[in-house]
Amino acid sequence: MPVTVATTLNHACSALAERPEATMLAGGTDLMVEVNHGRRHLVDVVTLDQIPELSHWERNGDVFRLGSGLTYTALAGPLLADFLPGLAQAARTVGSPQIRNSGTLGGNLATASPAGDTIPVLAALDAVVELRSTEGHREVPVTDFITGVKHNDLRPGELIEAIRVPVAAGPQEFLKVGTRNAMVISVVSLAMVVDLSAHQVRVGLGAVSPVPERATEAEAFINGLIDWDGQVLPEAATVDRFADLVVTAASPIDDHRGSAAYRRHALGVLARRALIRCFGEENR
Repeated sequence: MPVTVATTLNHACSALAERPEATMLAGGTDLMVEVNHGRRHLVDVVTLDQIPELSHWERNGDVFRLGSGLTYTALAGPLLADFLPGLAQAARTVGSPQIRNSGTLGGNLATASPAGDTIPVLAALDAVVELRSTEGHREVPVTDFITGVKHNDLRPGELIEAIRVPVAAGPQEFLKVGTRNAMVISVVSLAMVVDLSAHQVRVGLGAVSPVPERATEAEAFINGLIDWDGQVLPEAATVDRFADLVVTAASPIDDHRGSAAYRRHALGVLARRALIRCFGEENR
């Protein structure tokens, strides 16, 4: 089996242009599970973990540019967690320390699992995915990049170069329900980003639809009722209505991890809890 160990972005793009059906390997935390269970047979591989540009991040004004090779450990570290706390919270819930040291942001996106933990946060952050090939550069909103369960908008010869997210001045939350507290795949998850300067609450949903979903109706409802000057929530009944609207944005299924009914119930609990955490219990 031919393996190309790419050391630069151009090297990787050239290898993929020559062999567009090659499998890209970064952390391998999802891919190798499929290989070990016989669900994936590798015939050609281009590795990405030795490309320094992909592990780099930078802030340009009000936008963070995150290399696709950033590990969960890097995302959870103090340098990024201060500015992107929701993404850091999500990264801390992923697997074991070994998985967090290997798994990457780009890999989580490319795998396109509805239960991917960073995906609802990226949706709530209005993230944009930067794609690179020898043909040039392309940008796709994260909500358009994932097109179905385990399907994405990558074209032959393309790789994920980076993810851009705007800086949001305000609290963020990532909440997840699973069968235990750690090393577990989400039964349902929710990300909330509060942008105090824009007077916006944005909500991303996880494990309740085939593609990333935003609870846009719920967002519009609550954005118009929060006392933004005092950062005070409306009365409890309004918060409950917000949670109900979040639930209506979901389209969960029954599977071995949980029923659709349970997912809807849990999502409402998470929506209510995240909103109160972002604004404070005393303001409810």
